[in-house]
Amino acid sequence: MAGVVALVSFVFLLFSLHFERKRRLLDDTPVSKALGVFIGEVELEGVCHLEKPLTGYLSRLPCIMYEWSISEHWEREEEEEYVDDKGQRKTRMVTRYGWDVIASGGKRSGFYMRDETGYVWVNPEGAKIEMNSLFNEEFTRGDKFYYARGLPDAVEGSTGERSFHEEGIAVGTQLFVRGRASERPDIVAAQIKQEDKTEIFIITPRTEKELSDGGGTAFVSFGVLGGFCAFATGAGAGFVEGTSASQAFRYFCLFFPVVLYLGAFAVGWTWMVFNSLVGVRQRVYQAYSLVDVQLKRRAELIPRLAACLEGYRQHEATVLEAIARLRAQAGSGHVEAMTPMLLAVVERYPELKAMESFSSLNTHLIETEQRILLARNYYNSCVTFYNTRLQRIPDRYVAGIVEMQPAELFRAEGFERVVPALKF
Repeated sequence: MAGVVALVSFVFLLFSLHFERKRRLLDDTPVSKALGVFIGEVELEGVCHLEKPLTGYLSRLPCIMYEWSISEHWEREEEEEYVDDKGQRKTRMVTRYGWDVIASGGKRSGFYMRDETGYVWVNPEGAKIEMNSLFNEEFTRGDKFYYARGLPDAVEGSTGERSFHEEGIAVGTQLFVRGRASERPDIVAAQIKQEDKTEIFIITPRTEKELSDGGGTAFVSFGVLGGFCAFATGAGAGFVEGTSASQAFRYFCLFFPVVLYLGAFAVGWTWMVFNSLVGVRQRVYQAYSLVDVQLKRRAELIPRLAACLEGYRQHEATVLEAIARLRAQAGSGHVEAMTPMLLAVVERYPELKAMESFSSLNTHLIETEQRILLARNYYNSCVTFYNTRLQRIPDRYVAGIVEMQPAELFRAEGFERVVPALKF
């Protein structure tokens, strides 16, 4: 029996460290903006959106996903066996009550996460999903809804009561998504979906703080339960030895499992904290490279767009100049072979398209600078998380074992690529 309790204590220890690791992953990943979602682990907060939403089966609300079930209450007389006072087996009739699910279903769809900077596509396949309650009512046979969404057939012993329940996420719900971002195969944009490297993939109406607080509570609860089981293991071992054992040996049996548990907890916690710090440090390196990627994108994209626009502008200028010259010839009577055609055309200049191209270039410039700004902010957030971990007790002692050094916040001097010059 003591061995079983010791095994339970070890299992509680693993659960405790597992929840603490998940909590740290949530806390150490900055929340990104939609426009600033880059490849890798990402957290995003925003409103869910779907152009053609699903319709909830019971609630009839526009949703991105929903699950529903209908249960029917029953009362039955059933036969059961029992043993009487004389040890003889007998049977008797008893009344039992219960609920049977008579119908269920649901649908899920990919959706967009929207914030003030843009949209990001989310594929919920493989995610841990938490939903809101959209519909939860009970009806009797006299209610119209009883058969409107339910089945016409009744279960055996039905009492004429049905429970209708639906959970889902309605369009426009504020969500928190934590997963791994990758490139979409159809367009140049990011998406969040299940991948082999994904640490946590969760879609929930709860906030990051609520998830973190829940993980911290689970860490402490399972840790205390594990310690209690370790104490119970020692107490049980000392009790088995009986009164013949010395008092010192009974104390040893009582406290040795607790000391062993605390030692295992300390080793496991140190290992978990070290891996957490390494993960945060790697995220800093990745965030630093993302800034350079965005700067390189600006250095290569903007000059090409500007060159295309300049060529288009010069083409329009040449066309307008040629038309003006031909019209001047028409007015002086020296028009050549094109005179009949020009005179047949309505007297107006062709519609200019360069302004639309300038507007498009301006949009690209604004979006590019926003991407760079978001990448810089993301890097600085990662650095702040990392440096805070290095200073926080007791993490700082684990970091001191391998001499982890703080990272510097982003500085443009000596790093920023040359800003492309636009001349027309």
